[in-house]
Amino acid sequence: MNLERLLVVEDDAAVRSTLVTFLELEGYQVDAVASTREALERLQSEQYPIVISDIYLDERTGLDVLEAARDSNPECAVILMTARGSMETVMAATRGGAFDYIAKPFDLDRILETIRRAQAARAGGRPEEEEEEELEELPESEMIGSSPQMIEIYKIVSRVAPTDATVLLEGETGTGKELIARMIHRNSQRADYPFVPIDCASIAPSLLESELFGVLRGAFTGADRDRIGVFEAASHGTVFLDEIGDIEPNFQLKLLRFLQDHEVRPVGAPRSRSVDTRVIAATNKELRKLVDAGKFRDDLWFRLNVVRIVVPPLRERRGDVPLLVQHFLRKYNERYSQQTRLTSAGLKEFSEHTWPGNVRQVQHIVERLSILAPDGRIDDAAVREAIAATEPREQSSESLADTEAEQVRRVLAATGGNKSRAAKVLGIERKTLYRKLERMGL
Repeated sequence: MNLERLLVVEDDAAVRSTLVTFLELEGYQVDAVASTREALERLQSEQYPIVISDIYLDERTGLDVLEAARDSNPECAVILMTARGSMETVMAATRGGAFDYIAKPFDLDRILETIRRAQAARAGGRPEEEEEEELEELPESEMIGSSPQMIEIYKIVSRVAPTDATVLLEGETGTGKELIARMIHRNSQRADYPFVPIDCASIAPSLLESELFGVLRGAFTGADRDRIGVFEAASHGTVFLDEIGDIEPNFQLKLLRFLQDHEVRPVGAPRSRSVDTRVIAATNKELRKLVDAGKFRDDLWFRLNVVRIVVPPLRERRGDVPLLVQHFLRKYNERYSQQTRLTSAGLKEFSEHTWPGNVRQVQHIVERLSILAPDGRIDDAAVREAIAATEPREQSSESLADTEAEQVRRVLAATGGNKSRAAKVLGIERKTLYRKLERMGL
């Protein structure tokens, strides 16, 4: 028999009666009131371990109940319910310390599961097989990983960084090529000057030349002013050319000439001028195969391939996964002022996944879980659910409708309404998030 006494605050008599009957059958002692006035009076005279309250009640709201319950008992777990949730109420509930926020209509089993989670969180005890991991103190570093493959990369970086040699980074998307490029720059004699990353695949081929080399006013329609290019703007620093394998053959020749002569000629300019800029290039393709297929100039390949670093996919260095998970969890706990914990079973689930999206996918999953994990606790089930929600898979429209709106609201609340950050946490493009918000009436 469960002896804990709960408080239910619900103005709908039918819902209130159903909840009380259900919870009493489950062994709870339940006090039920129909207004915020009654709820506040109860909370002044008695401390409840768990309070379940509707949001929209009368002249005041469940947010007032939340505040009073937490004032009366800082350990009180407040579960809020509503059929009319909004961005503002979710953010207010999150800031006020609500344990959970449930959309109506809901299954009674959902309420019961939430109450049991609240009880477990308050008790603080966990079954032995769900022991929580202590986050290790990791060394301060731009890169995380101590596998033999990463140690070899560190050795190459330590030797090439102080030089001006051109470096080519090859590896799958999300393996951390830009981080390695930044590490080379930070450890070079150019560290006090700009590091400028350029995604060659995201710039229209017709604009790439003016972006990198600059343009004079009147050189073409729309060129209404002189503009220096990236190579010149990063003078004495480093330019990181990502997805170099996607540039067109015509531009490949212009890039080859720059690497040979270290001169830029802005579009429309009569002459070239010298610049002192280091180039680090990266690609998720195998450039040698593109050369053999006649899609990439062999002379440019040789010029880029002075020092080549192949960054291994995460599935080939599984031992680095726990370090990455703990590093990112500490980072996002600090960023969002959270205390999300990681269980041993959760860490094991991370370690056993193949991570097709590599380090970037791990980072986004950990950020998502640091915000959305039930009770601020990442176990194996939470990891599986987060992976399933962000990797392509078959999913019923009914399942999506049940969870999507609530997840979007909670992530936006945690990120302070920052849609770019929220889109990354949810694993979607920002334009996709805007479409979802419009569809949800937010």
